[in-house]
Amino acid sequence: MQLNDLLTPKRVAVGMTASSKKRALEKISSLLHEGSLELDRNAAFQALVERERLGSTGIGNGIALPHGRLKGLRSPIGAFATLEREMDFDTIDGKPVRIIFALLVPENANEEHLQILSMLAATFSDNDFCDRLLTMESVDQAYQALSAYHSSISRKAS
Repeated sequence: MQLNDLLTPKRVAVGMTASSKKRALEKISSLLHEGSLELDRNAAFQALVERERLGSTGIGNGIALPHGRLKGLRSPIGAFATLEREMDFDTIDGKPVRIIFALLVPENANEEHLQILSMLAATFSDNDFCDRLLTMESVDQAYQALSAYHSSISRKAS
């Protein structure tokens, strides 16, 4: 699966403002809802919050990958945001977060869920790429960078 299979430009935000982790999850849930008639914004938020209660999805180095499963969802869906200001996200390394990629998958998509999370973790472990994402000034720039990066990695692996 490619990042652009999960994203659309409508589900990308650059310089998103949020006063807390909860507000960030609310806003990223709204992004997940964009362009998806089947996805209820409140259900998306609840799925992310429920997963977050099990333990922080802040993976370190300024990155958070909130994720969850959602009954009735037909295919995986993602949303990406850079934050205007770094925020506490209870990350494993204690560092504040500036990049959030949220993922929702269908309720029974266990293996696919793990595969996508692995792909996302690998993508966002590239510090140079993450630094470039933080310099993007528009949604289109960020979306194109995400699409191009993942496509180039996939071609190299083939």
